[in-house]
Amino acid sequence: MTLKLTVSIGQFSDKGVKDRNEDFYAALIPDDESLETKGITCAIADGMGSCEFAAEASEQCVKSFLNDYYSTPETWSVKHSGGKVLTAINSWLLSQAKNDTAHSMVTTFSAMVLKSTTAHLFHVGDSRIYRLREGDFECLTNDHRINVSRGESYLSRAMGIDHLLDIDFRIVTIQQGDIFLMTTDGVHDYLSSKQIKALLQEGSSDFDALAQTIVDRSLEAKSHDNVTAQLVRIDSIPSQDANEIFSQLGRLPFPPHLGPGMTMDGYEIHKEIHASTTSQLYRVIDKESGEELVMKTPSVNFEDDPAYIERFYMEEWVGKRINSPLVVKICDSGRKRNFLYFVMEKVEGLTLRDWMANNPDPDLDDVIELAEKVIAGIRVFHRLEMLHRDLKPENIMITANQRIKIIDFGSVKIAGIQEIATPVERVDLLGTKNYTAAEYLLGIAGDNRSDLFSIAVMVYEMMTGHLPYGDQLKRDINWRALNKINYQSSIKYNPMIPLWMDGAIEKATKLDVKSRYETFSEFLFDLKNPNPMFMNLSVPLIEKDPGTLWKVLAIVLLLSNLILLGFLFLFDIS
Repeated sequence: MTLKLTVSIGQFSDKGVKDRNEDFYAALIPDDESLETKGITCAIADGMGSCEFAAEASEQCVKSFLNDYYSTPETWSVKHSGGKVLTAINSWLLSQAKNDTAHSMVTTFSAMVLKSTTAHLFHVGDSRIYRLREGDFECLTNDHRINVSRGESYLSRAMGIDHLLDIDFRIVTIQQGDIFLMTTDGVHDYLSSKQIKALLQEGSSDFDALAQTIVDRSLEAKSHDNVTAQLVRIDSIPSQDANEIFSQLGRLPFPPHLGPGMTMDGYEIHKEIHASTTSQLYRVIDKESGEELVMKTPSVNFEDDPAYIERFYMEEWVGKRINSPLVVKICDSGRKRNFLYFVMEKVEGLTLRDWMANNPDPDLDDVIELAEKVIAGIRVFHRLEMLHRDLKPENIMITANQRIKIIDFGSVKIAGIQEIATPVERVDLLGTKNYTAAEYLLGIAGDNRSDLFSIAVMVYEMMTGHLPYGDQLKRDINWRALNKINYQSSIKYNPMIPLWMDGAIEKATKLDVKSRYETFSEFLFDLKNPNPMFMNLSVPLIEKDPGTLWKVLAIVLLLSNLILLGFLFLFDIS
């Protein structure tokens, strides 16, 4: 049984009655790991005939998409990758245009990215994508064409028309035996869906010959345009057999218990520096280079847990795709590995937890500076469409020169990897209690604002030594219980915090994700600059100065008792 996606492709195009062919098409099947992480791409375009450079527009659009899509990070989702590439292509087409339409570069564009068990469709214009599945023939796209009179119409959307590119995006599942057909309007304006379906069902198994037959039938139907057909048949999809997947994940055995002086794959164990129920960390020496490194090994408690093993592999995969001084570097000796582990750079310094213990009353500016650095590190993940999901003081290292390094990727969610189907149950890890955003506790997918919540909680803790919701954010919480939890003003624990700064922290730690800041930059700006919105907020005296409140209440009660005694005394005399 194969683990790979395999397809058969057939393509053919003809200029028809026109002087030149302004259609263009192409397909690309990677022969490396990009087949799994990026998929197979097919694209078709039809240059607008009224434009001088219609042929150049369609060719440039298709070629650029196929080339640039594979240059986007593997961590990006197909939608994000394709959208970025098409936006850039559209901008380039517009930059080549003159002041009049005749000299512009305009083209329709339709593309299909086949990744894992899904087809991702991009569409703008009036080319089409059809699917034939078990006798059902369906058009999966809508024509962006407006009819102004009988027999007269114009494109309402296309590449190279407007700076604001509106792309239709659709996801459909694929099955073995599915046949996808992509055509320009020179085909589907002259052949009905019924005719096209019949050609597909009765056609040759030679897909290039079948594509040519569709083109020939269109010309016989008096097509007055360029004519292009592109066929893709799904021959096999990645195996969803659990035993086969588990076998792949278990190709490397777990290491034995390691001790000082032992050697494994060219690394000499110096000492164990951390151990938990899920992993172990060792200080090691690379005997070949002499470099001191840190080795992470999986816990034998999860030797039969494929979900855990997959996460362990992915932690290394993530680290190898991040190159930033703000994130710990994953190292690769190039030597063959006989066991499951990975090696990373040694980071000298303190965890943020240690820093807070050593700085119980920090300068607020120092806290904001640290927050800026952590946010800069998390932005590295977000630019790659990754969510960290387990930000806490133990996962932030502060070096001797006051730089920070994010050191753990075990809970990272990768948009591009989530699109790859697997029988392994991917359980969303909830991170660490009291630092995990409420939406995760409720089983709701998070976004960048979920990592913002965790950072804001750490800012609160650095400034006060406490947590904004105490110990109330539990894993089994529900909406009803969540609505009863209230934010505790940071001023309650640190009266030196300005009211507007507390307002910024409160907004960033809102339990309702929709009420938080949209971006990190907004949060940082409000941490540094008084926001008038927060200046008029009043903090209850019991939070701002509980000692004074109780003194005032004691005095009021004393006076009340004295007055009451006085009335009783007068009442007795009378």
